[in-house]
Formats: sequence, structure tokens, C-alpha cells
Amino acid sequence: MCGICGIVRLHDHFSVRRETLQRMNDVIRHRGPDDEGFYVAPEAGLGMRRLSIIDLAGGHQPIQNEDGHLQIVFNGEIYNFQELRDKLERAGHRFATHSDTEAIVHGYEEYGVEVLQHLRGMFAFAIWDTLEQTLFLARDRAGKKPLHYYKDGEKFLFGSEIKSILQCENVPRHVNLEALDRFLTFEYIFSPETIFQQIYKLPPAHFLLLKKGEIRVEQYWDNLPVKPEKHDEAYYAHRLAELLEEAVKLRMISDVPLGALLSGGIDSSAVVGFMAKHSSQPVKTFSIGFEEQTYNELEYARTVSEHFGTEHHEFIIKPDAIELTEKLVKMLDEPFGDFSIFPTYLVSKMAREHVTVALSGDGGDELFAGYDTYIADRMARKYQHLPAFLREQVIAKAVGLIPPSPKKKGAVNRLKRFVEGASLPPEYMHTRWMTFLQTPEKRQLYVGALRETFERGNSHKYIQEYFERSATGVTPLAQQEYVDIKTYLTDDIMVKVDRMSMAPSLEARAPFLDHNVMEFAAAIPTKLKLKGMTTKYILKKAVADLLPEKILTRGKEGFSIPIKNWLMNELRPLLLDTLSPERLKRRGYFHSDYVQQLIVEHLNGQQNHSHRLWALMVFEIWHQVYIDRQ
Repeated sequence: MCGICGIVRLHDHFSVRRETLQRMNDVIRHRGPDDEGFYVAPEAGLGMRRLSIIDLAGGHQPIQNEDGHLQIVFNGEIYNFQELRDKLERAGHRFATHSDTEAIVHGYEEYGVEVLQHLRGMFAFAIWDTLEQTLFLARDRAGKKPLHYYKDGEKFLFGSEIKSILQCENVPRHVNLEALDRFLTFEYIFSPETIFQQIYKLPPAHFLLLKKGEIRVEQYWDNLPVKPEKHDEAYYAHRLAELLEEAVKLRMISDVPLGALLSGGIDSSAVVGFMAKHSSQPVKTFSIGFEEQTYNELEYARTVSEHFGTEHHEFIIKPDAIELTEKLVKMLDEPFGDFSIFPTYLVSKMAREHVTVALSGDGGDELFAGYDTYIADRMARKYQHLPAFLREQVIAKAVGLIPPSPKKKGAVNRLKRFVEGASLPPEYMHTRWMTFLQTPEKRQLYVGALRETFERGNSHKYIQEYFERSATGVTPLAQQEYVDIKTYLTDDIMVKVDRMSMAPSLEARAPFLDHNVMEFAAAIPTKLKLKGMTTKYILKKAVADLLPEKILTRGKEGFSIPIKNWLMNELRPLLLDTLSPERLKRRGYFHSDYVQQLIVEHLNGQQNHSHRLWALMVFEIWHQVYIDRQ
């Protein structure tokens, strides 16, 4: 696991300097504290920071092919590298190390861009071809490893994190107002956009070729839902269990200590169960909890730990954890509103004290219909048959008068979210539990250029595009899962897990996002994923003999923190200071009177505005760190 960065000269007036690469590398030291390496030439420079996992002694990067005309820096793990290496050696390639990195560079020499079809794992890498003067960038299928880039008339820059790109001279820091609107709507920023104008994310399952100053970006893989073959339930359950077990076993390859992040949900529990089958020693497991019992899932994690005899570790989060806010915002580079960055970081930090690699259950909800929104979509079709007057004038107003519950979810909070989502246009209803700022609210909140950008733009642009792409011959649930994989999974979950695990230098691996598992999941009939009101039905069948009944029958809770309660109490001073009228007026993005109204309603317990207020707070803190202090 590493962090990578690099420069390509596009104009004779620009110089590729070692000191620039050093600065770009230094700011991502947390991604690889064990080693660093550089390739510097007049035309291009590459840098990397290494977290040593495989071939500890011989995996120093950059790595080159036999004659040195190809240079690679690589972030990730290729789980089938030994198999690929054997093929390449039979084809005549000579290897100098035992690392998975070298298999990629020889694979590119042999197959060109088609090497991507031979890779199984998580990756972001850059290959500089000194003969063709071409840069080849690529990112893994699920987007587990990040890659960003910037281009102007004199240079092309890339980096695992945006902060590397910002270390180079003359990179402008202008806020992308369309991305800001989407952030406030969904709490994250969609690929290929970033919060900065002119800086882009390379989307998952894409590669980029830079030659003679021209950029070519192409997609090399997709997981569009397909028409299921005619198999019975037993076949799908058995085959799914086989694929998951193999994916877990592959991800246990490591030359350093390894463990698992355990929430007590079915996904992470299944991962731990399969790990226990293939481990000669007790699996090390790590869980996070809260003092507020409605948020605390440690009971379930302990059940799994006892069932499989793991070496278990726990940590209780308290409100003072929020002191991490500026540190974590800096790690993320962009505004990011998902509260679960805090437990994700803290469980990763705890795990890093014992292991260097940890497996997680990420991806199971998107692949097997695990979210409440999938049930809500099904219920909404029936709800829409009610008279509009009853829905909009009676039910919506009555529910709006009910004060929010302090519980994590609860019947009241679920009802309020459902009714709020039902007011959306039909094509956007699926986003009801992912949309945190609606159009009427934006018209009260936004001012100036942000208001103008919103009025002429489309906040749901990417959601719409993915729905349209997957519209042929599949069920609504299959479409919804595809959209969530391409948006929420990629740009929220994967960003959170990568940055928060790499902050303490922990490598996180996600067996559910093995592309063989993803492709098989896309071909499972949706009626076997959401059966009645039972989510993840086929996954539960697949691991029925593996997990305790208590885990199989528990409901979906989600990995969150009691932020709505904390904002009313311990975090109240931070809230009032960060969103003071003076600050807001100085920024010129938001109507300060409306923000004060949200604050008052939240502090009085009239409404739960935690998502809106936290997103505004995060943006303000990000602005202070990345714009004001540049």
C-alpha cells in the first residue's frame, strides 16, 4: 500500500524538479511511512511513499522493466500477481523482485492497456514510458484506491491525494460551485469532479493516457446489471459463498500482521467467519462503540468474536473525538459530510496498533440490497397511490410537526425521512435517504454565485446519468443498486475507508468488492436480494451455516455517530463559532439568517438539522484549511 504522485512536463519553460516531487511526496507520508522513492528526468518525475506489505525487502519503487524504459509507481495490492508473474516469465520476462508491482510493469510491456483485464485487486498506478513519452494511469474497478490529476498549459500533475497536486507551483485553488452544490445535497462529491476547479478524479475502472499533451480517458470495466440465468436459490447461495470465501482467502496474503474491522453486521461478520476458517491463529478483530446505547453495536461484535474465538479489541467513542475534525478534514482534501469518518478513523487507528492490514465488509449493502432505501422504494410505490392532498397537505404537515427522536433511527426518524423523500420527483425518489438538502431549502440558503450556479445546473446530474445507463431490461432494484455502486459506494464509502484507514497507515481490504463477486452479484435475481421486506436475503442464505442466528436476523443500523445529540450539547460551541453570522457573511455563499434559523430549530429540538449543519461546518473548516491558509 502506498501513496503516489508525479509530474509530466508539457512546455519547455517548465522544469521537473526533485524538490517539487519531494513536497508532493512528503504530504502523503501517512500513506507509506516505510519507504520512499523517486524517478526524475527532464520530461517527467514520479514519486511514491510505501507501506510495506509484500516483499518487504525487495519492493522498493519506482520499479522498471528489463531495459528501464518503463517506470512504475503503484498503490494497492494485486492478489493474483503470482499467477500473472508465472505467465509473464513463460513469455520471456525477467523479474528482479518478488513484488506485485513488478508484475504490472511487465504486464503492461506484454499486453499494453489490456493488462488491466489481467489484474485482480485494488490499485492505482502510473507508468511512464520513456520511449513513447506517454503516461499511463489506471484505477481499480471498484475505486478502492484513489487517483487525481490536474493539467494546464505547462504541466500535468497526478497524486493519490489532492494535497500532493497542491504542492506544485501555480495550481489555482478556486471552488467548484457545482461540486459544492452536490456536496451539500449528498454530503460527498461525485467523480470525476473535485471541490477544486481544474482538478479531477480518475473514475473507478478507468485509465488515462497522456501523450503529446493530449489526455484520453476510457472505461475498461463496468458492472451493469444483467438478466439473470435460470438457477434456483440453492445454486446462487452456494456459489456466492464459494466466491466470498475465495475472495477472503486471497486477501489474507500478507507478510505483515493482519486482522478485521468488525461491526457485528452480517457483512463484516461473514468476512471474519471465512477468515477464521483459513487462519491457523485466532483472527484479530476490532470494533468501535458509543456511550449512547441506541448507537452501540458492540453486543453484536462480541457475539461474533465469541463464536469464532477471535482476539477482540474495542474502543468507546466520546464527543471529544470531534477535536479530530480539522485533522480529518485535512486528510480528506475535500468537504465530506459523512459522520462515520470518526468511527472509521478511530477503529483504524486502534487496529493499526496491532496489525498493518485489516479486512472489512464494505460493499455488501450495495451488492445485496442492504439499505433501508430499497425497502422505502418498494413502499413508496404504494404510498403514491394515496390522493395527493392527503400525502402533501395532511400526512406531510402532520409528520413535520413531530419532533425528531434522539435515537439513531427509530420509527419517528424513519417516518420523517420517508415522507420527506416522497415529495421528490419520481426519478429522484431513490435518493430520499441520501439527499440532505432539497430545492426549496437551497433557495433559502444559497446566495450570490452559488445560487446562480444551482439555478442553471442539475444537482442530480450523475444520479440521472447512471439511472439512464442501466435502464434497459432490468428491475428498478437492479438499477438502484447500480446507481449506488457508481456513486455512493465509490465517492463516499471508498473515499472514507481509504483516507481514514491510510491516515494511521492501515491497509484496508474489501473482499465483497472482488470483481468476481461483484459480477456474480449483478447477475443474481433481485427478488433473491430483497425478498418481501428482508434485505440481503441471498447473502444470509449463503452464510446461514457460518454465522450465529443473532447476526443473521438483526436489522441494518449503519456505521454512524450521535452527531444530532452532540451538536445540541458538547459540540454546541463549535457549531456556533464555525457558523457565526459574521463568518457566513464574509464567505458570501450562504444566507446567514437562514443558517441561524436551522441552528435555533436544531438546538431547541424542533427539527433534526444535523446533516445540513454538519455539512456547512465541514465546508467552513475545509475553506479555512485549504483556501484561507494557502
